[in-house]
Amino acid sequence: MQVINTPISPYVQNAPIAYCEETQKCIFIDPGDEIDKLIQVQKNLNLTPEYIFITHGHIDHAGAAKELADKLNLDIIGPHIDDNFLLQALEIQGQMYGMKAQNFTPDEWLKHGDTITFGKQILDIKHCPGHAPGHVIGINHKAKKIIAGDVLFNGSIGRTDLPQGNYQDLIDSIHNHLLVLDDSYIVHCGHGPDTSIGHERETNPFLNA
Repeated sequence: MQVINTPISPYVQNAPIAYCEETQKCIFIDPGDEIDKLIQVQKNLNLTPEYIFITHGHIDHAGAAKELADKLNLDIIGPHIDDNFLLQALEIQGQMYGMKAQNFTPDEWLKHGDTITFGKQILDIKHCPGHAPGHVIGINHKAKKIIAGDVLFNGSIGRTDLPQGNYQDLIDSIHNHLLVLDDSYIVHCGHGPDTSIGHERETNPFLNA
């Protein structure tokens, strides 16, 4: 599995495209804005999109999901249903933050322990509340890569001061579902550069307090 990060939106959010090298099948992840830029990346790599995967309901990660789904006739999968209140307020979030956004209900909610596939790739879904109550991550154990959204960053963690955020829940999510993995797992973050479990285990001040 390869992951291409494309920074989008005023929040410089990574909107990854993950793809299977063997089949050229791909998924759009967290298309919060600038879908034409994301579609161009997909076309340049000659990839065939299968669906849209949403990690959580904040506008920079989900605001343009419906527009992209409608344009390419794709299903939206995720996040966990606990983020439904955020998805139904995307248009209001857009008015507040000066971004175009559309409310939506995904074609499929995700829950802890689910798996999703594209091409020959498998993502193991973990429910990781804290930054948002319905935040999920996807772990590809074969490739040792994690689609982490805004749970864990290079040197930091997701904010917990947004609606229904909870600092202890986020720390517990990281310890229970990320730090149990080998040091070599690569973390594809929702903002900023990629990192690894080993690097964050050793250096992240939030995890070593």
